[in-house]
Amino acid sequence: MTGSDDDRPASGPQPVQQQITLRGPAELADALPYMLGYHPTDSIVLVALHGDRGRFGGRVRLGIPRSAREWPAVADQLAEALVEGGERRGTRPDGIVAFLCQDPAEGESPLRVMERLRPLAQRLRTACGALDVPVYEALCISAGRFWSYCCPDSRCCPPDGTPLVTPGTSVMAAAATYAGIQVRGSLKDMEARLRPWQRGTRNADAQLRALDDAGVALVPAILGEKGRDGVCEDTLLLARALIRRLDQSPPGGDRAAADARDDGLLTHDEAARVILGLQDRLTRDRAAEWMEGPDAAPALRLWRALARRCVGAYVEHSAAPLTLAGWVAWSTGDEPAARIALGLALEVDAEYVFARLLHQACNEGLDPESLRRCLRTERDIRTEAGADDTKADAGGAEAGAPRRPRDRGPRRPGAGGSAARRMAGLRPAVRSPLGAPTRTATGPGSGGGRVRSRSAGQNRPADPTGTE
Repeated sequence: MTGSDDDRPASGPQPVQQQITLRGPAELADALPYMLGYHPTDSIVLVALHGDRGRFGGRVRLGIPRSAREWPAVADQLAEALVEGGERRGTRPDGIVAFLCQDPAEGESPLRVMERLRPLAQRLRTACGALDVPVYEALCISAGRFWSYCCPDSRCCPPDGTPLVTPGTSVMAAAATYAGIQVRGSLKDMEARLRPWQRGTRNADAQLRALDDAGVALVPAILGEKGRDGVCEDTLLLARALIRRLDQSPPGGDRAAADARDDGLLTHDEAARVILGLQDRLTRDRAAEWMEGPDAAPALRLWRALARRCVGAYVEHSAAPLTLAGWVAWSTGDEPAARIALGLALEVDAEYVFARLLHQACNEGLDPESLRRCLRTERDIRTEAGADDTKADAGGAEAGAPRRPRDRGPRRPGAGGSAARRMAGLRPAVRSPLGAPTRTATGPGSGGGRVRSRSAGQNRPADPTGTE
């Protein structure tokens, strides 16, 4: 099999990998958001097919690079990530389906989007064909319509595109609902809940000033009587108070209204103090203990709200709350939201080790219970030693409640932190009926590389969001 621009396999006896029963383009387009858990926007998605019935397998997703010069390298790396990842697990794909999802720019038509992305679709077919895995279908989805780059039959794939089915009305939607699979909206909408406020607004400017002021006060506090441990305790007490405040105000309305309400429950000064405090690895690891039970939902709301407040030059500080948001989402079973949050954390800090390890573990289908157990054990040890004040009354954070002295010994240097080192103990999760996610998309022979999109000014990890 080569990377040529071949049509569907010819009739008659064919190798096993060419005996796949292809789904129609409409069914494939309808299935995509249910496979990912959201509607991808501005994305390349490759989905592996297995067996003679074309069972969906692993999948990788990456934002479409703005520069066409990057398309060949990105296509090669995505194809290698999907195929070689399957080989490592003994499930080499028999075929691949490619999706290009992008809405039109201002003044651009969906048809123009399809034609502009055609070279990328061809390059993906060539890259997969070079690995002896054919691309049986390549679709462009734009502005509620889809086109096939492979089907020449205008009766099923007209030149003007085909409207997507109305959400929730298809057989796929019924099956997904029965299986408990939810589509949470678009990728753009989900990322918007985590991205910083835009500069120039009153709230963003006020938050920026609060972060500057908190930074000025932080260094004397660390070097003074409180010390680093005291700042850690103050941060955790305040975070606990904010979690309780959010818990007492259940979210209502749509997501935008709920997020706006959460934003109104935090002052700029409170948010600034917690954001800067979470830059300490031990503080962040302690905060990661709020990952289950009644703490999880309000903690996730807090981490999202703090990520939105990392404005201006403080955008890199969002790696900590984004990672915590990803961890809580993964711990509570929301893997699509976890991958998005962890991907954004790596976008702002590609070397943030805790996010990298969580992202890889989530994509490998490992069981978060192993890490939860470690965090519970450490919390219990501190509680038995009388050294954990984070369960104090919420008023203690503002009231300056006295802290017990703690003796943890010197911290070890390094970017990972203790929680990151505990990631080595994670075990593979039990496979659900949909299977386990694939590995992170990497370069040739690499176990943890990232596909880079320099023209977009971002280093985004490829997002493997599929099953085997």
